Amino acid sequence: MLPIGTKPAIQYVVEEVVASGIDDILIITGRGKRAIEDHFDHSVELEQILAARGEKEKLAEIKNIAEMASIHYIRQREPLGLGHAVYAARHHTGDKTFALLLGDDVVFSKTPAIKQLMEIYARHKKTVVAVERLPREKLHNYGVVEIKKRLSDSPPTYELCGIVEKPEPGEEPGDLAVLGRYILTPAIYTHISKTPPDQRGEIQLTHAIDMLIKEEGAVAVEIEGKRYDIGTPEGWREANSFLR
Repeated sequence: MLPIGTKPAIQYVVEEVVASGIDDILIITGRGKRAIEDHFDHSVELEQILAARGEKEKLAEIKNIAEMASIHYIRQREPLGLGHAVYAARHHTGDKTFALLLGDDVVFSKTPAIKQLMEIYARHKKTVVAVERLPREKLHNYGVVEIKKRLSDSPPTYELCGIVEKPEPGEEPGDLAVLGRYILTPAIYTHISKTPPDQRGEIQLTHAIDMLIKEEGAVAVEIEGKRYDIGTPEGWREANSFLR
């Protein structure tokens, strides 16, 4: 719910999904995140006030938030890692390939970021991971992919042979860092179930994807657009500056 400009970050993510043609959305929440559900619900009192004032544009904007898509919620009862959160969605997505967007990453682009990944999936029918080139000194904060070969120049697309979570400085397999956009095949759930917790007791999605790569393959694509990691103070400030 951290604001970027006049909207919370989660709204940018939901708008990206809707603009990509997806109308069924599952949001994994945690303790104390009820404000997300309230944000995407009808605000009857506010709508009545705006209607009485004749503020039609603001009324339409408020109603649109609640009617953008069919939004569902599952609560992750314990903060046991991204892999654990994704695994909670298995009964909702079933045996279908699905899109995963992380709320910490907001992407401004001409074509919605997840739509770009959907187009790559249509070509290769494999899990797709969005990546961007980062300076070496920043790679230890992200998952970093290991490239097997380049598949295309437009957009830059790569076949993967592995992925490493937050590599130690000097041990990076490349300079392409994962950003929070994925198209995942249902096989990911099997690999998450086989992923042991790390030293902090968290189940890392990166480890499950690494196993998936070795079993059925995956591709990475450098997306067009500007990504802001609002999980950092610098990224949040930069995103707000971009909108000014």
